[in-house]
Amino acid sequence: MTTLVFGHKSPDTDSTGSPLVWAWYLNEVKGVDAKPVLLGQPNTEAAFMLNRWGFDMLDIIEDVADDQACVVVDTNNPAELPANINGADVQAIIDHHKLVGGLETKGPIDITIRPLACTATIMYDLMGDDAAKMPENIKGAALTCILSDTLEFRSPTTTDRDREVVAALAADLGVNVTEYAAEMFAAKSDVSAFSDAELIRMDSKEYEVDGTKFRVSVLETTAPEIPLNRKASLMETFKTVAAEDGVDEVLLFVVDILKEEATLLVPNDLVKGVAEKSFGASVEGDAVVLPGIMSRKKQIIPNLKV
Repeated sequence: MTTLVFGHKSPDTDSTGSPLVWAWYLNEVKGVDAKPVLLGQPNTEAAFMLNRWGFDMLDIIEDVADDQACVVVDTNNPAELPANINGADVQAIIDHHKLVGGLETKGPIDITIRPLACTATIMYDLMGDDAAKMPENIKGAALTCILSDTLEFRSPTTTDRDREVVAALAADLGVNVTEYAAEMFAAKSDVSAFSDAELIRMDSKEYEVDGTKFRVSVLETTAPEIPLNRKASLMETFKTVAAEDGVDEVLLFVVDILKEEATLLVPNDLVKGVAEKSFGASVEGDAVVLPGIMSRKKQIIPNLKV
C-alpha cells in the first residue's frame, strides 16, 4: 500500500513542501512507497514554490480510507486533518506545534515534535547524512518552507537551527536568501484573484477559547493595503464563513512582513474585547494595529482571551 504524506487543511507552504520532502525520503532512502498529497488548494506562495522548483501540482484528497497508511506532518490536530483520520493507519507524525490530542492510532508510532520554526527543519535533522542526497528541487522545497515559516527570520518562532539549515540549503542551491524570500513574499501577497471567503480560509486554523470557537486567519503580506482595501467586504463575509464552518467568530490578522506588525479587523464588540484582553490594545474603529505581532503559533493563539 502506498503511504500518503500530508499536512493540514488550508495548506500553506510548509504543509505543501514538507510532504514533498518526506515522501522523497521515504521513497528514495527508506524504500517505502510514498506519495505526497494535499488537503486543499495550496496558497499562492506554496503554488509559487511548486512552479519555481519544477513540481507538478499535488493531488488533493478529501478523506482517507480505513487502514490507509499515512504520515502526518506540520500538524497533530484532528480538526485540521481528514474526517476519518482515526480510522486510517497513521504511522508517524512530524510537527512543530503544541500537542493537541485526539488522534488515535492502530499501534505505536514514531512521533517527532520539536520547538523549531518549521517542519522541514525537523525533517532535515531527522535525515542526518541522507539530507545531502536530496535533489535540487527537494532542497528548494525545504528552503522555501523554512523561509516561509520564519518570515525570513522575522518571526519570533525562528531558532538558530532554522537559520543554520537555511544557510546550508541556500549554499547548496546557490540561492541569495534575501532575493529569494522577496520573490516568495511577492507571490504570497498577490491575493487579488481570491474571493473574500477564500482569503479568510487561505491560512486559517480553528481554535476554541473558553467555549467560544474561532477561525483564526492570518494573511502574511508585503502589500497589506491589498487585503485592507477590502476590509468592509471581508468583515461582512466573516458571518458567512463562521456559519458555514461551525464557528462563532472569525479573527483575521493581516501581518505586514516588512513592518513586523499585524492589523486585526474588528467587526463587533466580541472581537474588540478579544483585542483588548489578548493584546492590551486600545481599539477605535473597525481595525487595530498590533506592533510586533507576527506569529499565530507563538503570539496570537497562546494569548487569546474572551
